[in-house]
Amino acid sequence: MLLMGMLTLAQTRREVMREKMDSLLHGKYEKIDSVLLKRYEKISYDTAYIVRPSSKLMLKVRANISGNNIRMKNKVAGKQVRANLSTARKTTFSFSVNYIGLSAGFALNPSFFSGKSKDFEINLNAYSNRYNIDVYYQFSKTLSGTIFHDDEKYLLDQGSMHMKVLNVSGYYTFNHRRFSYPAAFTQSYIQKRSAGSWMAGFSYQGGSMRPVGDVSAEMPAERIYMGNFAIGGGYGHNFIVKKWLLHASLLPAVIVLNNNNVTVNGEREDENTHFPEMIVNGRVAAVYNVNSKYFMGFTSIFSSSRLGYSGHYTRQNKWRVRMFLGIRL
Repeated sequence: MLLMGMLTLAQTRREVMREKMDSLLHGKYEKIDSVLLKRYEKISYDTAYIVRPSSKLMLKVRANISGNNIRMKNKVAGKQVRANLSTARKTTFSFSVNYIGLSAGFALNPSFFSGKSKDFEINLNAYSNRYNIDVYYQFSKTLSGTIFHDDEKYLLDQGSMHMKVLNVSGYYTFNHRRFSYPAAFTQSYIQKRSAGSWMAGFSYQGGSMRPVGDVSAEMPAERIYMGNFAIGGGYGHNFIVKKWLLHASLLPAVIVLNNNNVTVNGEREDENTHFPEMIVNGRVAAVYNVNSKYFMGFTSIFSSSRLGYSGHYTRQNKWRVRMFLGIRL
């Protein structure tokens, strides 16, 4: 009887502790939810032009296609070095969840699991009506193309050259009370009437490429490095046509810091700055609101750098197209 009483008392204490823990966690969840909801419902915009969706939860499925290519020409160790390289076109499928302004998601790359592609990418985005920032990192093992040393041509197959690239861009939207950038790209706002805005921003592009693996033994050891920082301004506009939101924006930036260089057999040649050199970021998007619950569309983003002149230059073009289908709950 004494043992049974002790077991009953221990069970009762466990139940009391569990109830206290559940109550504590529930209270913390309600507090966090309240803070997020207060932030989500804060109105700092003209509601005749921009509104929040009436639902708190948004689910999206997306198909993404992206690519990157680099062309360069430089003179190193008395030789004219030219390169025309590109990564394999990448297709991924992703799913995202957005709850009162906070979003999370994951992506699936079928080519990665089948062994056909070993590229790795990270995309981080933070969009508000006033500030926007994009961070993109890529580690590619599928870079391929041709490299010339004077008249000597070297073919680079996939896997023979690795590339690391980091792109960071940020924008400030002046007409943020009436123009919503996230309405086009995250659908966390709804643009009700057409509006546009001037924007100011910056861009950074950095990365390196180096041969590895099965490179021809006759090919000189070579490393290409890129590092550019630019500031500039541009314009974006959201057009409302019945149930459609159509977006277009362009932000050219002038490079104020250029640290590009090419190293061949240990001899390095820096790329001189030739004003004006540019990094141009462009966006287009189309969102169709079937009704207040369902929506679909696509977004397209490209970043292009233009450095040097006809006899001495570096060109990089990074792009991504995304198609999506979403539901608000």
